[in-house]
Amino acid sequence: MPLELHLDLHSQPCRSVFVFAKITKIPFEYKAVDLAAAILQYLAAKHCTPDHWYPADLQKRARFDEYLSWQHTNIRANGSKVFWFRAVLPVVTGAPVPKEKMDSAMEDLNLVLKIIEEKFLQDRPFITGEKISLADIVAIEEMMQQKWASGSLLLRIRSGCSLKTH
Repeated sequence: MPLELHLDLHSQPCRSVFVFAKITKIPFEYKAVDLAAAILQYLAAKHCTPDHWYPADLQKRARFDEYLSWQHTNIRANGSKVFWFRAVLPVVTGAPVPKEKMDSAMEDLNLVLKIIEEKFLQDRPFITGEKISLADIVAIEEMMQQKWASGSLLLRIRSGCSLKTH
């Protein structure tokens, strides 16, 4: 009997759960809700996924937990603001967001991307070390929302940590 996953696929953290379940071939039936971080941790423990997804090592787990605690008020908040300015408000209001507001939102987003690079990644390829973790999937989904908001948006996390429009 497959696991019931209650997700909201409009939510970056929930998409992280969906992607993780697919990648690790956890059988599931999709339903709608949003408690992604807890769901990710539950899935990793319940299905005995490889340790790199949700590390048992306390130092790696601390990095993982620190990122998840930080992300929702930083990359999520700033990324969501840019998403709304770029993809939602123009449709609702019929007018683009004023350039100064968009520039300010992009500046805030670039600052948190720089923190991801300098604090969480440092010289490692992934947040907890050499292998991808659930925290990385959450980070990727947050950044992919920006790409989906505009086909002309170029994501640059590892080289320069900035988002530029072309």
